[in-house]
Amino acid sequence: MAVSMRDLDPAFQGAGQKAGIDIWRIENFRPVPVPKSSHGKFFTGDSYVILNTTALKSGALRNDIHYWLGKDTSQDEAGTAAVKTVELDAALGGRAVQYREVQGHETEKFLSYFKPCIIPQEGGVASGFKHAEAEEHQTRLYVCRGKHVVHVKEVSFSRSSLNHDDIFILDTKSKIFQFNGSNSSIQERAKALEVVQYIKDTYHGGKCEIAAIEDGKLMADAETGEFWGFFGGFAPLPRKTANDEDKAMDALPTRLFRVENGKAELVEAEPLTQELLSTNKCYILDCGAEVFVWMGRNTSLDERKSASGATEELVRGLDRPKSHIIRVIEGFETVMFRSKFDSWPESTAAAVSEDGRGKVAALLKRQGVNVKGLLKASPAKEEPQPYIDCTGNLQVWRVNGQEKILLPASDQSKFYSGDCYIFHYSYPGEDKEEYLIGTWFGKQSVEEDRSSAISQASKMVESMKFLPAQARIYEGNEPIQFFLIFQSFIVFKGGLSDGYKKYIAEKELPDATYTEDGIALFRVQGSGPENMQAIQVEPVASSLNSSYCYILHRSSSVFTWSGNLASSGDQELVERLLDLIKPDMQSKPQKEGSESELFWELLGGKSEYPSQKIGRDAENDPHLFSCTFSKGELKVTEVYNYNQDDLMTEDIFILDCRSEIFVWVGQQVDSKDRLQSLTIGEKFLERDFLLEKLSREAPIYIVMEGSEPPFFIRFFSWDSAKSSMHGNSFQRKLAIVKNGGTPTLDKPKRRIPVPYGGRSAVAAEKSQRSRSVSFSPDRVRVRGRSPAFNALAANFESPNTRNLSTPPPMVKKLYPKSVTPDSGKLASRSATIAALTSSFEQPARETIIPRSLKVSPEAPKAKAETNSKENSMSSRIEALTIQEDVKEEEAEDDEGLLTYPYERLKVLSADPVTEIDVTKRETYLSSEEFREKFGMKKDAFYKLPKWKQNKLKMALQLF
Repeated sequence: MAVSMRDLDPAFQGAGQKAGIDIWRIENFRPVPVPKSSHGKFFTGDSYVILNTTALKSGALRNDIHYWLGKDTSQDEAGTAAVKTVELDAALGGRAVQYREVQGHETEKFLSYFKPCIIPQEGGVASGFKHAEAEEHQTRLYVCRGKHVVHVKEVSFSRSSLNHDDIFILDTKSKIFQFNGSNSSIQERAKALEVVQYIKDTYHGGKCEIAAIEDGKLMADAETGEFWGFFGGFAPLPRKTANDEDKAMDALPTRLFRVENGKAELVEAEPLTQELLSTNKCYILDCGAEVFVWMGRNTSLDERKSASGATEELVRGLDRPKSHIIRVIEGFETVMFRSKFDSWPESTAAAVSEDGRGKVAALLKRQGVNVKGLLKASPAKEEPQPYIDCTGNLQVWRVNGQEKILLPASDQSKFYSGDCYIFHYSYPGEDKEEYLIGTWFGKQSVEEDRSSAISQASKMVESMKFLPAQARIYEGNEPIQFFLIFQSFIVFKGGLSDGYKKYIAEKELPDATYTEDGIALFRVQGSGPENMQAIQVEPVASSLNSSYCYILHRSSSVFTWSGNLASSGDQELVERLLDLIKPDMQSKPQKEGSESELFWELLGGKSEYPSQKIGRDAENDPHLFSCTFSKGELKVTEVYNYNQDDLMTEDIFILDCRSEIFVWVGQQVDSKDRLQSLTIGEKFLERDFLLEKLSREAPIYIVMEGSEPPFFIRFFSWDSAKSSMHGNSFQRKLAIVKNGGTPTLDKPKRRIPVPYGGRSAVAAEKSQRSRSVSFSPDRVRVRGRSPAFNALAANFESPNTRNLSTPPPMVKKLYPKSVTPDSGKLASRSATIAALTSSFEQPARETIIPRSLKVSPEAPKAKAETNSKENSMSSRIEALTIQEDVKEEEAEDDEGLLTYPYERLKVLSADPVTEIDVTKRETYLSSEEFREKFGMKKDAFYKLPKWKQNKLKMALQLF
């Protein structure tokens, strides 16, 4: 579409350049900006244009434009708003979705911008903004409808307005009553309470009483009697009579119209396909409740305005209830629009260039308008964050039919593609221990083992009272949390389960199970020592990829192959993983383009192979859906601009991030529905409601209310006190509204986890909170922080078993990035020791770190320089050991910290100490006073869960 500056209203220049909401009111046929302080205030006699701009993960900006028509607005103002909406879209590059909003019939998307509700006021610009704000408070009655957003409408203050199906709010001078119709749902009642809070804050200055009235409760209740007194006393309510506005749109056949010269002409076609739409035309798709206007990219601004006018004429029929009009641009169609067609090719939105927006930006720039933000480049791809503490404890079982076999620590990160596994991971959370129980399905695993794995994992979750989050993971679709829990992860071909062996025998397939003396090719991938994988692939040249490194071995020969596009970090991972796969063999390095003949001979000869990295589904902007599952049929409703309060305890919700989905289950959900959680997640992937080509094998997490893991709550502004409340949604919300805020619980608010900085970095952070806890046996992963780490550590002490092709590993690689051996901070040194020593078996620690050793802060540097390579690990650890526990009876040594009396360390002390870390007041107590106040020694205290520590500290005014 060609854009001329004469077509662009000056009021729209520079709009939509950053995330947020912009609003214009139509005054004298021109759009006038509404100040931010007045957003959400609408007058019944006016028309408005509303622009919502969202910043996407991709870095692009998405625009949604709405024009809102008050019930008393003039026809001219409404027409101006419609035309100005088309102009605004042109100013934004011609890609926004445009919605027509009629007072009382707004879309949920529109209402979500102004939570909890909008209550239009009488008057408007034409009437001089006459409204009742300055008058004495009038008693008003409102009806509320909606489970996710609330449609609020003022009705006549009379008994005849009440009914059993809806919720009503009676706003009097001194008290606000909420009347809950007997047929209304708990969720609707809870949402209506948000409107009560809004009225209280907006019209009563936050000071008035609140009363909840239940339909059917008689005059015995004082507040019920007071409520009915406003209506002349109690009397039975009449049955609800449907008026024109309440009539549901009859099921009308979907019709397609072509707009020619401002007139809509019916297109005779069955079924509807995308090929019917010409890029040079505008079309109207009438679906009854929704009417879409489709605008081809090559249509002019006048043609688009003409199509909008024709649509207004179409929905203006006398017998037709209100319809939502939604205008879409070619290439940027909504999911709802595309779903109306029998065939629709893959979305071309990604292929549409920034051409339109670029032209508009150039035009505006010539006028001196700041166009920063109109064109947004995609940000550089970042390594995804796991949002999980990686210092926890892991157990892994291999599934064999109806039994599960616990794997030893040395094998728990070695999986077979023909098998299924169950893993149980426990890790410290902000205020309690967190749990994750998951299943991993190999690509070649059989259905019997998969069903058994799900069943057994579900029983484990149930036995722990549904505290753990549950995950279902397929090979090749593992999330970052999974890889970082395992650290080093190896997938072998074949399988060990009876089911797998029976399957290949029945199919007469060769057993491809990995053996030490066979030929095997492994692709190496990952981002570092704590996230590295070796995946066995077919030992043929076509399995190679220039972006990766590989390990190839056959009996006595081992080769490492580096692609030309692989990094030095990839090559380092090869050496580390080689120490796990073939630790006692010399490898022969091969560089792409200069391979030996023997190398190609082992792969069966040369052939073409790819060079691009294997793509994985990226995490998209999350969408929240409310779910209803009945008789095998899943129905979903999207919740726009969601927050934690939208998660109703009676319902099941799905958070869709495309690369993975979360099924959130409320505490009040029926037990039968709760057991269907995984099925609901699988049905959601199957249906692909957003038409985003979801993988059927995407990870699914089941999250129970009150036990939300940190990698789920990161999508919300989270308050754990809310998820720990009791009762149904209405009871919880009523307690908040009546008490003026969230009830204070013993449990502190959960914080969103900081971005991951490596397992050792997490350990270092914990160590700085409290040095004693660094050496707590509860936090030492005796099972081996992973077999990879143990194997690497063993190689330091036993060079004879190390792969001779691997250069002596640099110890600094094992330190957290933020902690270096020559750091001058005592806590950092202690953290480093914790990170290093926690990877070894406890008995070995006695030999690596002599208990009798004490060194001064100056000793490390001098001593490290004199040690030989063979003793590098021991010497560095000794060098970093500063006033370590010397004897068993000296376990409570204050480690050189200054100590202060308890009375000065208390939060409300009359003579407080100022030069301390206020988050660790207890560490400044002497050993004797600590034992006296806490009733235990320091080492026993730091073995307690964090939430117990905090509770004891709160009781002593040290938190």
